Amino acid sequence: MASVPSTARVVVIGAGIVGNSLVHHLARLGWTDIVQIDKGALPNPGGSTGHASNFIFPVDHSREITDLTLDSMRQYKEMGVFTESGGFEVARTEERMQELRRRMSSARAWGIESELVDPAFVAEKVPFLDPDQIIGAFWTPSVGVVDSLRAGTIMRETALATGALTVVPTVEVTGLDVEDGRIRRVRTSGGDIEAEHVVIACGVWSPKIGDMAGISIPLTPAVHQMISVGPCPQLAGTEGEISFPIVRDMDTFCYERQHGADMEVGSYAHRAILHEPEEIPSIEQAKLSPTEMPFTSDDFDPQLEQAYELMPELLGAEGAEIRYAINGLLSLTCDGNPILGESLVKGLWTAAAVWIKEGPGVGRAVAEWMTDGHPEIDVHHSDIARFYPHQMRREHTRLRTTESFIKTYGIVHPAEQYESDRDQRLSPMHDSETKLGARFFEAVGWERPQWYESNADLLETYGDAVMPRTNEWDARWWSPIVNAEHLRMREAAGIIDLTAFAVFDITGPAALDVVQHTCVSQCDVAVGKVIYTPVLDAKGGFLSDLTVMRLGEDHFRVVTGGAHGMADRKWFSDQLPDDGATTLTDLTDEVSTIGVWGPRARDILASLTSDDVSEEGFGFLTCREITVAGTPVLASRISYVGELGWELYVPMGHAAALWDRLLEAGAPHGARPVGIGVYGTTGRIEKGYRAYGAELDAERSIVEAGMQRPKVKAADFVGRQAYLAQREAAPQAVLCTLTVDDHTSASGEKRYMLGGEPILTREGGTLTDGHGHHPYVTSAGSGPSLGKHVLLAYLPPSEARVGNELAVSYMEELYPVTVGSVDSTPLLDPANERIRG
Repeated sequence: MASVPSTARVVVIGAGIVGNSLVHHLARLGWTDIVQIDKGALPNPGGSTGHASNFIFPVDHSREITDLTLDSMRQYKEMGVFTESGGFEVARTEERMQELRRRMSSARAWGIESELVDPAFVAEKVPFLDPDQIIGAFWTPSVGVVDSLRAGTIMRETALATGALTVVPTVEVTGLDVEDGRIRRVRTSGGDIEAEHVVIACGVWSPKIGDMAGISIPLTPAVHQMISVGPCPQLAGTEGEISFPIVRDMDTFCYERQHGADMEVGSYAHRAILHEPEEIPSIEQAKLSPTEMPFTSDDFDPQLEQAYELMPELLGAEGAEIRYAINGLLSLTCDGNPILGESLVKGLWTAAAVWIKEGPGVGRAVAEWMTDGHPEIDVHHSDIARFYPHQMRREHTRLRTTESFIKTYGIVHPAEQYESDRDQRLSPMHDSETKLGARFFEAVGWERPQWYESNADLLETYGDAVMPRTNEWDARWWSPIVNAEHLRMREAAGIIDLTAFAVFDITGPAALDVVQHTCVSQCDVAVGKVIYTPVLDAKGGFLSDLTVMRLGEDHFRVVTGGAHGMADRKWFSDQLPDDGATTLTDLTDEVSTIGVWGPRARDILASLTSDDVSEEGFGFLTCREITVAGTPVLASRISYVGELGWELYVPMGHAAALWDRLLEAGAPHGARPVGIGVYGTTGRIEKGYRAYGAELDAERSIVEAGMQRPKVKAADFVGRQAYLAQREAAPQAVLCTLTVDDHTSASGEKRYMLGGEPILTREGGTLTDGHGHHPYVTSAGSGPSLGKHVLLAYLPPSEARVGNELAVSYMEELYPVTVGSVDSTPLLDPANERIRG
């Protein structure tokens, strides 16, 4: 057994599926002097890998999670530890069948073979299932089980064989030393290790280890209940570990998985049983393993009855009994995604809250990230940098996971809002908005009005132009008031609370160098200019898109979307020189933003200021300080909705008064308060504006998104060489705007796509782009000014033709669509005359 070395290039804490995958991929990428430690004995050190459900269903509504899962399945198969069994997700209700139809959309979009089948088909493959209990199912032949402990051993031994890895089991981490913002050493019960890099990959213990370095890893250990019933005579004599498809009984939140002569039954239907990392017993104290807690039968009994309903003869067979029952611990996060990437402590990385089905994919992604500065698979939804301070609280994690645990097999609407731990961040206008009947949606803690019930009178004004939806699913978390507000903004003006923006200033002698190196667009511009710019990684994929204002020779303000604000802040901070003379100051909690847009926006603003806001005096893409209603504000003439107007940046303490004055001054001009439903969807999509996280991510290029400019600046920037190469090559996909020609479903009811649906030929044939991907809807929403429902999607270049007739599959029905634009030319106001006013 190896002893703890005194130095290492990288220390990986954890020898579960993630830690083992990581050391394998680091060694494969050429790293040496790798040390892996775990407090348990190998090959099963006592973490979740040893007991977690080891089956894999590849289809997820998240492309990111699906990509990680498919990559993991590929790796498992290459190691010979994957057994394909097929899998069913069965439905007992019509509501669930509709969700399975939506699941088919995701399967088609991600290119995974699946189909909807009847009860007889299920019973043929699973003869001990009672078909009378179900009305249909979602069948995926590629579902299978994996020997995760064997896989981990193979990967660890592969790294050991290269001579790059030293493995030390049965040593416990007692401390992490941070000096000058960088990780320096790992203290263990077997000695200290000086290290350049450290990766926390120890599952449910990760928060405890993170605390040692002063960082938050906001996950909670949570119980997943599982029993094993057997021996079942119907399964006697079956060969190998599994011979029948796995069944997910989705409406009871349970699964049934054959294992030799036994049937395992697992449940996500019980109450959320959460633990603190410090409460997990030691190896010596644990009866089985530290992550296998005592079974609480009262929580499981209702689900056991439902399992008996589905498989009565099997689970109720004579001689079959519960032979094994645990409350197994797994990791949950406040948003359901893993926690990956470099923390705010330089050199200290995380690879936590990862399930078996994503383990090897995560290991590869993090290893690539550490090596190249970016992974091949876009994992920005899992980036540890995404969390704001309030999201790092353990209380927030516990409240959110308590709410979301029961939704593990739930039917979750794409726009569904959390109910727990709300009102964490209130804009100065919150009281006024509440009185106006705001329907608040949350964005990273901010309560943002999605629409205002006070604008309900506009429904009568605009009639059917608000494009009403009669289907409950399509209309859930939506209101026709959004479209009415949109039409009023286009006709007069809308006033929008944008306090959720993340705002930070970069100042100092190297400020220009920092923004030039970080941003694609030319930032060496005159003071008072506004720059819209992509931000790329080294391979030319999008890391963000945002706005930069030059406020002085050595002073730049960055404004970015709240959802990605903390990751953007970290990225810019990482570009700062080490001398400390140039700094980044986060102003997000000090500055509120109010947007005023529409054909009457200039009239409204002019009535409240003596400053020149004319076209000649205040041109598009310029900014300067003006006084509005007696309040100094930084006004920026820019638009994300395609209308004349400004973003007004005002100190938080003055924002409420300015908001009231704008509403008062706007009323005679017909202005109304307008929600984020207009700003983020209808106004944006009519103009074909791209959104980060939808159209733009690290797997897309500027050229494919149709955002290239005639020239590339001479100054170097991250991703420049890759971008130049992309400009010379033919695009593999083209972002297009499409409109739906006919919404009528087979039942006669009109249906409206919500996003994520596959784009097919008009006859329903599959399309494939140059990357081997199938096109799908990246954004969907009403275009009330066009009278059309608008979709954005990347199409194969051969299909990117204006007027091309295709189809979108929604709930397993085809709807005709037509390509309206094959570049960034908007469907509404293609000459951008409205913005100029």
